[in-house]
Amino acid sequence: MPINVLFAAHEKRWAQYEAPLRTALDDIGVDYSLATDMPPAEVDYIVYAPNSPVQDFTPYTRLKAVLNLWAGVEDAVGNPTLKVPYARMVDDEGLTQGMVEWVTGHTLRHHLGMDAHIMNPDHKWVPDAPPVSADRPVGILGLGELGSACGQAIARLGFPVSGWARSQKQIGGITCHTGTDGLRAVLSQSQILILLLPSTPATENTLNAETLAMLPKGAFIINPGRGPLIDDDALLVALDSGHIAHATLDVFRVEPLPQDHPFWAHPRVTVTPHIASETRAPSASRAIAENIRRGEAGEPFLHLVDRDAGY
Repeated sequence: MPINVLFAAHEKRWAQYEAPLRTALDDIGVDYSLATDMPPAEVDYIVYAPNSPVQDFTPYTRLKAVLNLWAGVEDAVGNPTLKVPYARMVDDEGLTQGMVEWVTGHTLRHHLGMDAHIMNPDHKWVPDAPPVSADRPVGILGLGELGSACGQAIARLGFPVSGWARSQKQIGGITCHTGTDGLRAVLSQSQILILLLPSTPATENTLNAETLAMLPKGAFIINPGRGPLIDDDALLVALDSGHIAHATLDVFRVEPLPQDHPFWAHPRVTVTPHIASETRAPSASRAIAENIRRGEAGEPFLHLVDRDAGY
């Protein structure tokens, strides 16, 4: 009897994922049926985008697991009808590598002061060399899969890296902190601060007027994590005062970012359109297939969401 896999996402995603998913499922050697529509009572696994039409999981009485198509789970983790194991996407080949490249690129951009040379209409000759990486402390808020990978990549370039997480971590190359005092310690020394926390009620406005003031004057902020991590108004005040030198933002409370939002016109803000990282269908499909293989073999699923923590 084949296992039934429902692909619950927008039509565009199906076009991207159908062939790679079939290849990945073929490779693990299971007998399966994969479709975008099937009787709910016959579904074993749902490959899931939280913005799909499937919001009530009650009819899926045979369901073994829901496998997310991307890393963010905040839009579904609180769904009271979702009672089976729920796995977030961890795709080291695609999503993680893409995030490492984006974060590293913008960290180096701010460290080296590239903007002043790229945008120099007056042809100013200012031969001020940047410090070496060892003299530029970097902080990362959020030490999950993405934060850890980014922190270690930056540390390999010689930057002193400190990180903060909800629970204590031990990660090579990163000085790890937790708790209120730990957050203050990271912020107070971070000349470049990277936000990779999940979006939960506890993390909303992690950067606000009080915590922004803890950063060194002239610090840079890079946010590829979640829009609600930052109090937008407080950030604008800190930018206008010069306390924050620049903010590079890839995620926002409302997306696409409204055309009249002050971030678009602010000279100290770089807006990128939520492109810091994206799952790649071939590698993400292999991650999904591995969890299906595990489910069928009676092995623990990988990357299960902690319902209490919200991520």
